[in-house]
Amino acid sequence: MPDQILDAAALDQLFRSARTHYKWQDRPVPDTKLAELYGLLKWGPTSANSSPARFVFIRTAEGKAKLKPALSEGNYEKTLTAPVTVIVAHDTEFYEELPKLFPHADARSWFAGNAALADVTAFRNGTLQGAYLILAARAIGLDAGPMSGFDNAKVDEAFFAGTSWKSNFLVNLGHGDESGLFPRSPRLSFDEAARFE
Repeated sequence: MPDQILDAAALDQLFRSARTHYKWQDRPVPDTKLAELYGLLKWGPTSANSSPARFVFIRTAEGKAKLKPALSEGNYEKTLTAPVTVIVAHDTEFYEELPKLFPHADARSWFAGNAALADVTAFRNGTLQGAYLILAARAIGLDAGPMSGFDNAKVDEAFFAGTSWKSNFLVNLGHGDESGLFPRSPRLSFDEAARFE
């Protein structure tokens, strides 16, 4: 299986031609598509299979109204017109699920009572899972617009009060309108971003 290589069209869809979208077609994203999306992203690797990411798929006017006060003004239109906005969050008490997710060892004991380790592990692996979400969306024919530009504390208060969940970033999902794209920005070359040791 590792020797199998995706064809050029698949690599373009996932990476080379994929863009961050700011404007959206008026096309709904069914809940079944969002379940399909999660069904893919959940297989991405995380430390000790910890899977700390939690996702809130906001797709109603009421949900968007609840989110709006936390958004930076420049992000109103692209977020409020997106068919779906995902809050990519992480559960700082993810370790409570480890007896089920990582039954090979007493992994819960590694994190319970060690808030610093639990927090950094949840944030790192939840961020990874957010990246898997973006790639999974592209793989199933959706466009993504990941972004910061919001008040995490306000999101946490509005959506996660009384829980151990914390927001990380947002991802708008739908079918992008290419008229809203900027010219493609350059990327660093291999020699600028990497080295051999």
